[in-house]
Amino acid sequence: MTIADRPLDRRRLLGGSAALGGFGLLGLSGCASAGLTAPGPVGTPYAALAPVRAARDRIFDVTVCLRPFRAAGPRLDAEEIGETFVVHNYGHGGSGWSLSWGSSTIAVSKAMSKSPRRVAVIGCGALGLTSAILAQRAGAEVTIYARDMLPQTRSARATGSWTPDSRIALTSVAGPQFGALWEEMARTAFKTYRSYLGLPGRPVEWTDRYVVSDAPRSGHRPPPKPGELDFADYGDRIADLTPGWETLPPGSTPFDAPVVRRSSSMQFNIADYGHTLMSDFFAAGGRFERREFKAPADIAALPEKVVIDCPGYAARALWKDETVVPVRGQIQWLIPQPEVTYGVFYKDVSVLSRTDGIVVQAVEGGDMKGYGDDHEVTNSEETDKAVAIVAELYSRFRPQPLI
Repeated sequence: MTIADRPLDRRRLLGGSAALGGFGLLGLSGCASAGLTAPGPVGTPYAALAPVRAARDRIFDVTVCLRPFRAAGPRLDAEEIGETFVVHNYGHGGSGWSLSWGSSTIAVSKAMSKSPRRVAVIGCGALGLTSAILAQRAGAEVTIYARDMLPQTRSARATGSWTPDSRIALTSVAGPQFGALWEEMARTAFKTYRSYLGLPGRPVEWTDRYVVSDAPRSGHRPPPKPGELDFADYGDRIADLTPGWETLPPGSTPFDAPVVRRSSSMQFNIADYGHTLMSDFFAAGGRFERREFKAPADIAALPEKVVIDCPGYAARALWKDETVVPVRGQIQWLIPQPEVTYGVFYKDVSVLSRTDGIVVQAVEGGDMKGYGDDHEVTNSEETDKAVAIVAELYSRFRPQPLI
């Protein structure tokens, strides 16, 4: 497989950001430039791109979330607590939205093996909602029990990109057998998202992504730094699902940089997508009850005796599960610009335009950024630096001629 055949992969995007003179973030490990997609013909017209208006006074919110990472991968086992059968579905790192339908398919299958008439779901985030909807489709009456509805959950603060193996496991801990399970979840989820494309509000859509670099590529990815973990990388297993990267000819885009690459990826406009999921759940007769769980005994006390457990990072406290490690992530939200319909990566800052805002996230350090950090408070220095980098990129954005 050539580099151009590989899908858009956040692991590669972040993990090698120092390589290729700041351009190896695409995972070009050990590859010479001959393996890249050849530039297009001279005279290729400008891509139709509008500039991002990046400025400190256009930030309308800054959010922080803690991703629930488990070195062995998501917890999907089942156990009995008294008379209650509990199926776990948590610990997806940065892949919760991406893998939700696949992971929840596995969890619901285990839950429905007990032939329940009623099912309880703990949690109203990405995994909770998809588990609840799938349990309804399997014929169960479902009640979601959670402290918060989706807009107040950590899931609502996610970036919204299709990143199915973002901090999903450690290769050395998950073992070789986990790759096949991950692929099953990823393919199931990807196929399910097909039914959400083209809906009003664009809950799920495909958009172009650009990687912009001011430095020429050197052709090699640097070795891991001391102390870095071996985060699993399974992108090659689903390389057939998404397009590869293409190197664009100089002057073919408004970006004033020697290296620009482009691909396309799926994204989730979480405000619209979450509203769609909640509406589907309630339209099918679902119930929501606000409740906070302090211990497993609280779950065993529920009237439903089959429970799908989707608490996200809260599982660390609820189940005393110290295998759940927090990975802090901070997002700066710029006022939405409907004319901006793409994402861009530049100097370790990721920008993604969504219908509910333009997401700006500093990602220097790759998968190690935020690892083990449980401080769920905003950092103004991180905000200023990230937005300044984006503003600098667009200060050199060339006007586009009418073609």
